[in-house]
Amino acid sequence: MFRKTLYPLAALIVIFGLAALISAQEKKATLTGYLVDKMCAAGQAKKADPMAAASNHSRSCAEKCADSGYGVFADGKYYEFDEKGNDLAKDLLKNSKKEKGIKVSVEGNVHESHLMVDKISEVQ
Repeated sequence: MFRKTLYPLAALIVIFGLAALISAQEKKATLTGYLVDKMCAAGQAKKADPMAAASNHSRSCAEKCADSGYGVFADGKYYEFDEKGNDLAKDLLKNSKKEKGIKVSVEGNVHESHLMVDKISEVQ
């Protein structure tokens, strides 16, 4: 009888512990930086000043490379968007009047170098 109760209880403790650990690794954040497609971001990350390279990235290139996905260069690091972020980035690019250096503010949950996007807006 004791084993029938102990094993499920131990399993629940492990599951809740893992869930707490995973959620603790994600943090809510607002990042401000330059919107760049994933394909071009790899090359820009290798430059001496990735932020300067990202600030010169053109809207037409970002739209052309849309299938690779999007992200934001913020604080010298590239954060890759989730699917929702990619959709929001496409809409933003379509409506932007800027030709280069699309600066954005992105709200969402950061997990390592991935960003689960809640909201994205252009910064003037």
